[in-house]
Amino acid sequence: MDMGNQHPSISRLQEIQREVKSIEPQVVGFSGLPDDKNYKKLERILTKQLFEIDSVDTEGKGDIQQARKRAAQETERLLKELEQNANHPHRIEIQNIFKEAQVLVKEKIVPFYSEGNCVTAELEEGIQDIILRLTHVKTGGKVSLRKARYRTLTKICAVQEIIEDCMKQQPSLPLSEDVHPSVAKINSVMCEVNRARGTLIALLMGVDSTETCRHLSCVLSGLIADLDALDVCGHTEIRNYRREVVEDINKLLKYLDLEEEADNTHAFDLGQNHSILKIEKVLKRMREIKDELLQAQSPPELYLSSKTELQGLIGQLDEVSVEKNPCIREARRRAVIEVQTLITYLDLKEALEKRKLFPCEENPPHKAVWDVLGNLSEIQGEVLSFGGNRTDKNYIRLEELLTKQLLALDAVDPQGEEKCKAARKQAVKLAQNILSYLDLKSDEWEY
Repeated sequence: MDMGNQHPSISRLQEIQREVKSIEPQVVGFSGLPDDKNYKKLERILTKQLFEIDSVDTEGKGDIQQARKRAAQETERLLKELEQNANHPHRIEIQNIFKEAQVLVKEKIVPFYSEGNCVTAELEEGIQDIILRLTHVKTGGKVSLRKARYRTLTKICAVQEIIEDCMKQQPSLPLSEDVHPSVAKINSVMCEVNRARGTLIALLMGVDSTETCRHLSCVLSGLIADLDALDVCGHTEIRNYRREVVEDINKLLKYLDLEEEADNTHAFDLGQNHSILKIEKVLKRMREIKDELLQAQSPPELYLSSKTELQGLIGQLDEVSVEKNPCIREARRRAVIEVQTLITYLDLKEALEKRKLFPCEENPPHKAVWDVLGNLSEIQGEVLSFGGNRTDKNYIRLEELLTKQLLALDAVDPQGEEKCKAARKQAVKLAQNILSYLDLKSDEWEY
Protein backbone atom coordinates (compact mmCIF):
# COMPACT_ATOMS: atom_id res chain seq x y z
CA MET A 1 0.00 0.00 0.00
CA ASP A 2 1.25 3.48 -0.84
CA MET A 3 2.42 5.06 2.43
CA GLY A 4 0.87 8.37 1.39
CA ASN A 5 -2.54 6.68 1.05
CA GLN A 6 -2.23 4.47 4.18
CA HIS A 7 -5.40 4.23 6.21
CA PRO A 8 -5.32 6.41 9.39
CA SER A 9 -6.24 3.41 11.56
CA ILE A 10 -3.24 1.44 10.25
CA SER A 11 -0.98 4.46 10.87
CA ARG A 12 -2.29 4.77 14.43
CA LEU A 13 -1.72 1.05 15.13
CA GLN A 14 1.84 1.28 13.84
CA GLU A 15 2.46 4.28 16.06
CA ILE A 16 1.17 2.37 19.11
CA GLN A 17 3.35 -0.65 18.21
CA ARG A 18 6.43 1.57 18.05
CA GLU A 19 5.63 2.91 21.52
CA VAL A 20 5.17 -0.63 22.85
CA LYS A 21 8.40 -1.77 21.19
CA SER A 22 10.30 1.10 22.83
CA ILE A 23 9.57 -0.19 26.34
CA GLU A 24 10.18 -3.87 25.56
CA PRO A 25 13.82 -3.77 26.87
CA GLN A 26 12.51 -2.44 30.21
CA VAL A 27 10.03 -5.33 30.42
CA VAL A 28 12.59 -7.99 29.44
CA GLY A 29 15.10 -6.64 31.97
CA PHE A 30 12.60 -5.99 34.77
CA SER A 31 14.08 -7.57 37.89
CA GLY A 32 11.71 -6.32 40.57
CA LEU A 33 8.52 -7.56 42.20
CA PRO A 34 4.79 -6.87 41.58
CA ASP A 35 4.65 -4.19 44.28
CA ASP A 36 7.56 -2.17 42.81
CA LYS A 37 6.80 1.31 41.44
CA ASN A 38 8.42 0.46 38.11
CA TYR A 39 6.24 -2.65 37.74
CA LYS A 40 3.09 -0.61 38.22
CA LYS A 41 4.39 2.02 35.80
CA LEU A 42 5.13 -0.49 33.03
CA GLU A 43 1.85 -2.30 33.64
CA ARG A 44 -0.04 0.99 33.43
CA ILE A 45 1.67 2.00 30.15
CA LEU A 46 0.98 -1.38 28.50
CA THR A 47 -2.63 -1.49 29.70
CA LYS A 48 -3.17 2.02 28.35
CA GLN A 49 -1.78 0.91 24.98
CA LEU A 50 -4.22 -2.02 24.95
CA PHE A 51 -7.11 0.42 25.44
CA GLU A 52 -5.68 2.58 22.64
CA ILE A 53 -5.51 -0.44 20.34
CA ASP A 54 -9.05 -1.46 21.24
CA SER A 55 -10.32 2.04 20.45
CA VAL A 56 -8.99 1.95 16.87
CA ASP A 57 -11.92 1.74 14.45
CA THR A 58 -11.46 -1.13 11.97
CA GLU A 59 -14.49 -0.10 9.87
CA GLY A 60 -15.08 -3.79 9.33
CA LYS A 61 -11.98 -4.05 7.11
CA GLY A 62 -10.07 -7.32 7.34
CA ASP A 63 -6.55 -5.86 7.00
CA ILE A 64 -7.18 -3.35 9.82
CA GLN A 65 -8.71 -6.07 12.00
CA GLN A 66 -5.63 -8.25 11.50
CA ALA A 67 -3.29 -5.33 12.25
CA ARG A 68 -5.21 -4.52 15.43
CA LYS A 69 -5.12 -8.18 16.49
CA ARG A 70 -1.33 -8.37 15.99
CA ALA A 71 -0.79 -5.14 17.96
CA ALA A 72 -2.95 -6.42 20.81
CA GLN A 73 -1.17 -9.80 20.90
CA GLU A 74 2.26 -8.15 21.07
CA THR A 75 1.17 -5.86 23.93
CA GLU A 76 -0.45 -8.75 25.80
CA ARG A 77 2.75 -10.78 25.35
CA LEU A 78 4.78 -8.04 27.05
CA LEU A 79 2.23 -7.75 29.87
CA LYS A 80 2.50 -11.49 30.40
CA GLU A 81 6.31 -11.38 30.34
CA LEU A 82 6.31 -8.55 32.89
CA GLU A 83 4.08 -10.60 35.20
CA GLN A 84 6.20 -13.73 34.73
CA ASN A 85 9.43 -11.85 35.49
CA ALA A 86 8.01 -10.44 38.72
CA ASN A 87 6.46 -13.74 39.84
CA HIS A 88 9.05 -16.23 38.56
CA PRO A 89 9.70 -18.96 41.20
CA HIS A 90 13.42 -18.20 41.21
CA ARG A 91 12.72 -14.48 41.59
CA ILE A 92 10.62 -15.34 44.65
CA GLU A 93 13.47 -17.56 45.88
CA ILE A 94 15.90 -14.62 45.58
CA GLN A 95 13.49 -12.40 47.51
CA ASN A 96 13.02 -14.98 50.28
CA ILE A 97 16.78 -15.29 50.75
CA PHE A 98 17.04 -11.49 50.81
CA LYS A 99 14.37 -11.36 53.52
CA GLU A 100 16.49 -13.72 55.63
CA ALA A 101 19.42 -11.34 55.14
CA GLN A 102 17.22 -8.42 56.21
CA VAL A 103 16.31 -10.19 59.45
CA LEU A 104 19.99 -10.90 60.09
CA VAL A 105 20.92 -7.25 59.48
CA LYS A 106 18.12 -5.87 61.60
CA GLU A 107 18.81 -8.14 64.56
CA LYS A 108 22.58 -8.42 64.51
CA ILE A 109 24.45 -5.91 62.36
CA VAL A 110 22.74 -2.53 62.72
CA PRO A 111 22.68 -2.72 66.56
CA PHE A 112 26.42 -3.47 66.43
CA TYR A 113 27.16 0.12 65.39
CA SER A 114 24.99 1.73 68.05
CA GLU A 115 25.69 -0.57 71.00
CA GLY A 116 29.34 -1.45 70.42
CA ASN A 117 28.78 -5.19 70.26
CA CYS A 118 31.22 -7.49 68.50
CA VAL A 119 30.51 -9.03 65.12
CA THR A 120 30.46 -12.74 65.89
CA ALA A 121 31.77 -15.61 63.76
CA GLU A 122 28.19 -16.92 63.66
CA LEU A 123 27.02 -13.66 62.08
CA GLU A 124 29.81 -13.67 59.47
CA GLU A 125 29.00 -17.30 58.63
CA GLY A 126 25.32 -16.38 58.28
CA ILE A 127 26.11 -13.70 55.70
CA GLN A 128 28.47 -16.03 53.83
CA ASP A 129 25.81 -18.76 53.75
CA ILE A 130 23.26 -16.33 52.28
CA ILE A 131 25.76 -15.24 49.59
CA LEU A 132 26.50 -18.87 48.71
CA ARG A 133 22.80 -19.73 48.43
CA LEU A 134 22.21 -16.74 46.15
CA THR A 135 25.02 -17.81 43.80
CA HIS A 136 23.24 -21.16 43.42
CA VAL A 137 19.88 -19.67 42.39
CA LYS A 138 19.27 -20.75 38.80
CA THR A 139 18.58 -17.99 36.27
CA GLY A 140 18.24 -20.08 33.12
CA GLY A 141 19.96 -17.27 31.25
CA LYS A 142 17.01 -14.91 31.83
CA VAL A 143 18.16 -11.29 31.93
CA SER A 144 15.61 -10.37 34.60
CA LEU A 145 16.74 -13.16 36.95
CA ARG A 146 20.43 -12.49 36.40
CA LYS A 147 19.82 -8.85 37.16
CA ALA A 148 17.78 -9.63 40.29
CA ARG A 149 20.43 -12.04 41.56
CA TYR A 150 23.21 -9.55 40.86
CA ARG A 151 21.38 -6.68 42.60
CA THR A 152 20.77 -8.79 45.70
CA LEU A 153 24.28 -10.22 45.80
CA THR A 154 25.78 -6.76 45.34
CA LYS A 155 23.95 -5.39 48.36
CA ILE A 156 24.75 -8.31 50.65
CA CYS A 157 28.40 -8.44 49.53
CA ALA A 158 28.63 -4.69 50.22
CA VAL A 159 27.36 -5.29 53.77
CA GLN A 160 29.97 -8.04 54.16
CA GLU A 161 32.74 -5.70 52.95
CA ILE A 162 31.64 -2.85 55.23
CA ILE A 163 31.83 -5.15 58.25
CA GLU A 164 35.20 -6.57 57.19
CA ASP A 165 36.63 -3.05 56.68
CA CYS A 166 35.41 -2.06 60.12
CA MET A 167 37.04 -5.09 61.71
CA LYS A 168 40.37 -4.34 59.98
CA GLN A 169 40.64 -0.79 61.37
CA GLN A 170 43.95 0.19 62.95
CA PRO A 171 43.97 -0.43 66.73
CA SER A 172 45.73 2.96 67.19
CA LEU A 173 42.60 4.83 66.09
CA PRO A 174 41.34 7.15 67.42
CA LEU A 175 44.29 9.32 68.52
CA SER A 176 44.43 10.98 71.91
CA GLU A 177 42.88 14.45 71.92
CA ASP A 178 45.88 15.75 73.89
CA VAL A 179 48.05 15.53 70.76
CA HIS A 180 46.41 18.44 68.88
CA PRO A 181 43.12 20.40 68.99
CA SER A 182 42.15 19.00 65.55
CA VAL A 183 42.13 15.45 66.90
CA ALA A 184 38.91 16.05 68.85
CA LYS A 185 37.12 17.03 65.62
CA ILE A 186 38.53 14.02 63.71
CA ASN A 187 37.48 11.70 66.55
CA SER A 188 34.01 13.22 66.45
CA VAL A 189 33.82 12.71 62.68
CA MET A 190 34.97 9.11 63.06
CA CYS A 191 32.11 8.46 65.51
CA GLU A 192 29.73 9.90 62.89
CA VAL A 193 31.27 7.62 60.26
CA ASN A 194 30.68 4.56 62.47
CA ARG A 195 27.03 5.53 62.85
CA ALA A 196 26.85 6.14 59.07
CA ARG A 197 28.02 2.56 58.50
CA GLY A 198 25.00 1.24 60.35
CA THR A 199 22.72 3.64 58.45
CA LEU A 200 24.25 2.61 55.10
CA ILE A 201 23.84 -1.09 55.86
CA ALA A 202 20.20 -0.49 56.84
CA LEU A 203 19.66 1.47 53.60
CA LEU A 204 21.28 -1.17 51.39
CA MET A 205 19.14 -3.88 52.98
CA GLY A 206 15.92 -1.86 53.00
CA VAL A 207 15.40 -1.99 56.77
CA ASP A 208 15.44 1.78 57.33
CA SER A 209 12.61 3.85 55.86
CA THR A 210 13.62 7.08 57.64
CA GLU A 211 16.84 7.71 55.68
CA THR A 212 17.63 8.19 51.98
CA CYS A 213 20.77 7.58 49.94
CA ARG A 214 20.80 11.21 48.84
CA HIS A 215 20.68 12.54 52.41
CA LEU A 216 23.37 10.13 53.62
CA SER A 217 25.57 11.13 50.67
CA CYS A 218 25.18 14.80 51.68
CA VAL A 219 26.04 13.97 55.30
CA LEU A 220 29.19 12.03 54.33
CA SER A 221 30.29 14.72 51.86
CA GLY A 222 29.82 17.28 54.62
CA LEU A 223 32.06 15.26 56.93
CA ILE A 224 34.80 15.27 54.27
CA ALA A 225 34.43 19.04 53.94
CA ASP A 226 34.78 19.40 57.74
CA LEU A 227 37.96 17.33 57.70
CA ASP A 228 39.41 19.26 54.75
CA ALA A 229 38.93 22.50 56.66
CA LEU A 230 41.15 21.37 59.55
CA ASP A 231 44.65 22.83 59.82
CA VAL A 232 47.00 19.91 60.45
CA CYS A 233 50.15 21.31 58.79
CA GLY A 234 53.36 19.95 60.27
CA HIS A 235 51.63 17.08 62.06
CA THR A 236 52.25 13.98 59.95
CA GLU A 237 50.57 11.58 62.38
CA ILE A 238 47.38 13.67 62.52
CA ARG A 239 47.40 14.18 58.74
CA ASN A 240 47.63 10.41 58.24
CA TYR A 241 44.82 9.92 60.75
CA ARG A 242 42.62 12.37 58.86
CA ARG A 243 43.48 10.69 55.56
CA GLU A 244 42.39 7.28 56.90
CA VAL A 245 39.05 8.67 58.07
CA VAL A 246 38.52 10.37 54.67
CA GLU A 247 39.30 7.06 52.94
CA ASP A 248 36.69 5.34 55.12
CA ILE A 249 34.09 7.95 54.13
CA ASN A 250 34.93 7.59 50.42
CA LYS A 251 34.45 3.82 50.68
CA LEU A 252 30.97 4.38 52.11
CA LEU A 253 30.12 6.86 49.36
CA LYS A 254 31.12 4.24 46.78
CA TYR A 255 28.45 1.86 48.09
CA LEU A 256 25.74 4.47 47.50
CA ASP A 257 26.30 4.07 43.73
CA LEU A 258 25.53 0.33 43.74
CA GLU A 259 21.99 0.69 42.42
CA GLU A 260 23.18 2.59 39.36
CA GLU A 261 25.94 0.04 38.70
CA ALA A 262 23.42 -2.81 38.83
CA ASP A 263 21.68 -1.40 35.75
CA ASN A 264 24.80 -1.84 33.60
CA THR A 265 24.58 -4.99 31.49
CA HIS A 266 28.28 -5.81 31.89
CA ALA A 267 27.84 -5.92 35.66
CA PHE A 268 25.11 -8.56 35.93
CA ASP A 269 25.72 -10.49 32.68
CA LEU A 270 29.04 -12.27 33.20
CA GLY A 271 29.10 -13.84 29.73
CA GLN A 272 31.80 -11.42 28.56
CA ASN A 273 33.57 -11.00 31.91
CA HIS A 274 37.36 -11.32 31.58
CA SER A 275 37.69 -13.80 34.46
CA ILE A 276 34.79 -15.94 33.21
CA LEU A 277 36.32 -16.04 29.73
CA LYS A 278 39.59 -17.33 31.26
CA ILE A 279 37.70 -20.02 33.18
CA GLU A 280 35.80 -21.04 30.03
CA LYS A 281 39.08 -21.29 28.11
CA VAL A 282 40.52 -23.62 30.77
CA LEU A 283 37.35 -25.75 30.78
CA LYS A 284 37.40 -26.00 26.98
CA ARG A 285 40.95 -27.37 27.04
CA MET A 286 40.10 -29.71 29.94
CA ARG A 287 37.21 -31.17 27.91
CA GLU A 288 39.48 -31.68 24.90
CA ILE A 289 41.95 -33.61 27.08
CA LYS A 290 39.10 -35.64 28.58
CA ASP A 291 37.72 -36.56 25.14
CA GLU A 292 41.20 -37.59 23.94
CA LEU A 293 41.62 -39.86 26.98
CA LEU A 294 38.18 -41.47 26.78
CA GLN A 295 38.47 -42.12 23.03
CA ALA A 296 42.14 -43.16 22.90
CA GLN A 297 43.03 -46.69 21.77
CA SER A 298 45.95 -46.81 24.22
CA PRO A 299 45.16 -44.34 27.05
CA PRO A 300 48.19 -45.18 29.30
CA GLU A 301 50.50 -43.47 26.79
CA LEU A 302 48.65 -40.19 27.42
CA TYR A 303 48.52 -40.34 31.23
CA LEU A 304 51.75 -38.48 32.03
CA SER A 305 51.42 -35.66 29.48
CA SER A 306 47.72 -35.21 30.27
CA LYS A 307 48.32 -34.96 34.02
CA THR A 308 51.10 -32.42 33.51
CA GLU A 309 48.88 -30.23 31.35
CA LEU A 310 45.94 -30.56 33.76
CA GLN A 311 48.12 -29.45 36.67
CA GLY A 312 49.02 -26.41 34.57
CA LEU A 313 45.31 -25.70 34.08
CA ILE A 314 44.83 -25.76 37.88
CA GLY A 315 47.60 -23.14 38.07
CA GLN A 316 45.81 -20.97 35.52
CA LEU A 317 42.59 -21.16 37.53
CA ASP A 318 44.46 -20.13 40.69
CA GLU A 319 45.49 -16.93 38.90
CA VAL A 320 41.92 -15.99 37.88
CA SER A 321 40.70 -12.86 39.67
CA VAL A 322 37.28 -13.35 41.30
CA GLU A 323 36.79 -9.54 41.50
CA LYS A 324 34.94 -9.90 44.84
CA ASN A 325 32.15 -11.49 42.81
CA PRO A 326 30.75 -14.67 44.46
CA CYS A 327 29.43 -15.95 41.11
CA ILE A 328 32.92 -15.79 39.58
CA ARG A 329 34.33 -17.40 42.73
CA GLU A 330 31.81 -20.23 42.40
CA ALA A 331 32.56 -20.63 38.67
CA ARG A 332 36.27 -20.95 39.48
CA ARG A 333 35.61 -23.43 42.30
CA ARG A 334 33.55 -25.65 40.02
CA ALA A 335 36.19 -25.46 37.27
CA VAL A 336 38.88 -26.56 39.74
CA ILE A 337 36.70 -29.54 40.74
CA GLU A 338 36.22 -30.44 37.05
CA VAL A 339 39.97 -30.47 36.37
CA GLN A 340 40.86 -32.16 39.67
CA THR A 341 38.31 -34.93 39.03
CA LEU A 342 39.98 -35.75 35.72
CA ILE A 343 43.38 -35.85 37.45
CA THR A 344 41.96 -38.25 40.08
CA TYR A 345 40.57 -40.42 37.28
CA LEU A 346 44.03 -40.64 35.71
CA ASP A 347 45.67 -41.44 39.06
CA LEU A 348 43.29 -44.35 39.59
CA LYS A 349 43.76 -45.63 36.04
CA GLU A 350 47.55 -45.55 36.51
CA ALA A 351 47.28 -47.43 39.82
CA LEU A 352 45.08 -50.10 38.23
CA GLU A 353 47.46 -50.48 35.26
CA LYS A 354 50.43 -50.80 37.61
CA ARG A 355 48.65 -53.48 39.66
CA LYS A 356 47.90 -55.41 36.46
CA LEU A 357 51.56 -55.24 35.33
CA PHE A 358 53.00 -56.20 38.71
CA PRO A 359 50.61 -58.70 40.36
CA CYS A 360 51.32 -59.69 43.95
CA GLU A 361 49.86 -61.78 46.76
CA GLU A 362 46.80 -60.11 48.37
CA ASN A 363 44.48 -61.18 51.14
CA PRO A 364 40.75 -61.39 50.22
CA PRO A 365 39.66 -58.09 51.89
CA HIS A 366 42.39 -56.11 50.09
CA LYS A 367 41.49 -57.74 46.76
CA ALA A 368 37.83 -56.87 47.37
CA VAL A 369 38.74 -53.19 47.78
CA TRP A 370 40.73 -53.25 44.54
CA ASP A 371 37.79 -54.89 42.74
CA VAL A 372 35.57 -52.00 43.88
CA LEU A 373 38.21 -49.49 42.76
CA GLY A 374 38.19 -51.11 39.31
CA ASN A 375 34.40 -50.71 39.18
CA LEU A 376 34.66 -47.09 40.36
CA SER A 377 37.14 -46.34 37.59
CA GLU A 378 34.68 -47.53 34.95
CA ILE A 379 31.79 -45.63 36.56
CA GLN A 380 33.89 -42.47 36.87
CA GLY A 381 34.60 -42.62 33.14
CA GLU A 382 30.84 -42.64 32.51
CA VAL A 383 30.28 -39.78 34.98
CA LEU A 384 32.94 -37.71 33.20
CA SER A 385 30.99 -38.18 29.94
CA PHE A 386 27.57 -37.52 31.53
CA GLY A 387 25.88 -34.34 30.31
CA GLY A 388 22.28 -34.60 31.49
CA ASN A 389 20.28 -33.53 34.53
CA ARG A 390 18.92 -35.28 37.60
CA THR A 391 15.75 -36.42 35.89
CA ASP A 392 17.68 -38.48 33.31
CA LYS A 393 17.52 -42.27 33.60
CA ASN A 394 21.30 -42.39 33.18
CA TYR A 395 21.77 -40.12 36.22
CA ILE A 396 19.63 -42.45 38.34
CA ARG A 397 21.54 -45.48 37.02
CA LEU A 398 24.95 -43.97 37.81
CA GLU A 399 23.78 -42.90 41.26
CA GLU A 400 22.59 -46.46 41.97
CA LEU A 401 25.87 -47.95 40.70
CA LEU A 402 27.90 -45.69 43.01
CA THR A 403 25.65 -46.49 45.97
CA LYS A 404 26.19 -50.23 45.31
CA GLN A 405 29.97 -49.71 45.39
CA LEU A 406 29.67 -47.92 48.74
CA LEU A 407 27.63 -50.83 50.09
CA ALA A 408 30.24 -53.28 48.75
CA LEU A 409 32.99 -51.36 50.57
CA ASP A 410 30.91 -51.30 53.73
CA ALA A 411 30.74 -55.12 53.55
CA VAL A 412 34.54 -55.50 53.38
CA ASP A 413 36.02 -56.74 56.68
CA PRO A 414 39.66 -55.55 56.93
CA GLN A 415 40.27 -58.16 59.66
CA GLY A 416 42.30 -55.66 61.66
CA GLU A 417 44.80 -54.98 58.88
CA GLU A 418 45.69 -51.26 58.88
CA LYS A 419 46.70 -51.19 55.21
CA CYS A 420 43.34 -52.62 54.18
CA LYS A 421 41.50 -50.18 56.47
CA ALA A 422 43.29 -47.23 54.85
CA ALA A 423 42.60 -48.56 51.34
CA ARG A 424 38.89 -49.02 52.11
CA LYS A 425 38.69 -45.51 53.60
CA GLN A 426 40.28 -44.02 50.46
CA ALA A 427 37.91 -45.99 48.22
CA VAL A 428 34.87 -44.75 50.18
CA LYS A 429 36.10 -41.17 49.87
CA LEU A 430 36.60 -41.62 46.11
CA ALA A 431 33.08 -43.03 45.65
CA GLN A 432 31.61 -40.12 47.63
CA ASN A 433 33.62 -37.61 45.56
CA ILE A 434 32.35 -39.16 42.32
CA LEU A 435 28.79 -38.90 43.65
CA SER A 436 29.34 -35.23 44.55
CA TYR A 437 30.82 -34.58 41.11
CA LEU A 438 27.81 -36.22 39.45
CA ASP A 439 25.56 -33.89 41.46
CA LEU A 440 27.66 -30.87 40.49
CA LYS A 441 27.52 -31.78 36.79
CA SER A 442 23.74 -32.19 36.86
CA ASP A 443 22.58 -29.24 38.99
CA GLU A 444 22.24 -26.93 35.95
CA TRP A 445 24.07 -24.05 37.67
CA GLU A 446 25.13 -21.11 35.54
CA TYR A 447 26.80 -17.82 36.28
